Amino acid sequence: MTDPHTAVPSRHPLTAPGSVELAVLERSGWDESRHLGAGVVVDADGHELRRVGDADATIYPRSCLKPLQAITVLRSGVALDGAQAVLATASHAGTPAHLEVVEALLGRSASTEDDLLCPPDWPGDRASARAASSARRLAMNCSGKHAAFLLACAENGWDPATYVSSGHPVQAAVRETVADFTGETVDRAGVDGCGAPVIATTVAGLARAVARVAGSVRATGAGRDEHAAHLVEAVLGDAWAIDGPGRANTVTIDELGVLAKLGAEGVMVMGTTDGVAVAVKVLDGNVRAGTLVALRLLVDEGAVDADAADRVVERTLEKVTGGGDLVGRIRLGSGLDR
Repeated sequence: MTDPHTAVPSRHPLTAPGSVELAVLERSGWDESRHLGAGVVVDADGHELRRVGDADATIYPRSCLKPLQAITVLRSGVALDGAQAVLATASHAGTPAHLEVVEALLGRSASTEDDLLCPPDWPGDRASARAASSARRLAMNCSGKHAAFLLACAENGWDPATYVSSGHPVQAAVRETVADFTGETVDRAGVDGCGAPVIATTVAGLARAVARVAGSVRATGAGRDEHAAHLVEAVLGDAWAIDGPGRANTVTIDELGVLAKLGAEGVMVMGTTDGVAVAVKVLDGNVRAGTLVALRLLVDEGAVDADAADRVVERTLEKVTGGGDLVGRIRLGSGLDR
């Protein structure tokens, strides 16, 4: 992809010198672990409100790319509503309710679980994992996205057996969507954990994309994308489907009314329907601090209510325990100080 998108002049990964301290785990009065990384907050027009660390570094967004992949499926002509739309953008917990929706998606394209090209996995939900007799493709957290790709193939007459190939029409369409929403040239991609291509973006480009996606709910004119608005409205209505009851993304969405999406290796994005968005990458890949850091950056810009954000953090942040008792905490790092 070239014009009208802006090429990234110098692709470089996030490094320790390019990172700031985002969060610290304290145990028994002693700092045990530190999470470094970078983040950026942008407004509805993509203008930066704040950056911490090297937000121009290139990362793999991992599952934070899923909203753009789901929008691609909608753009291909597939109708997705309610929980089915949410499963297309989900990293789901593998509960029976999640699997039921994925099976319904597969049925629409006359596909079966064997047609999914994601690897077998165990449910992320502990109770569902205990009840499962074996790992299944259906239980893999990306199975909804893969079922949506199969629907796009059925809708457009594309080969369903090769939909994760980088040269497949659905993946070419994903690249166009990513370039459109990030404003960046697409020139690097890897293989995600589920086997589908994962397109590299800068931290800042990812934030711009999420701002446009989430902000489309209220935007008018050229700033509004109808498919993005449809997807976000579905997520806000069925937040259980994007993650799982009691899990961080679902709690954040239900309590704050913002789009929230976790990605592997410490990536987190959130976007308000006013179009303010944040993207965070934790350098060491740990996911424990993502919600805490992203919410603090949004609170500091007045995009979400501080008390409501604190309640979400209290419900979702990993507890530091010893012998079953609380013996510490995870606190914000010095890199977030004004």
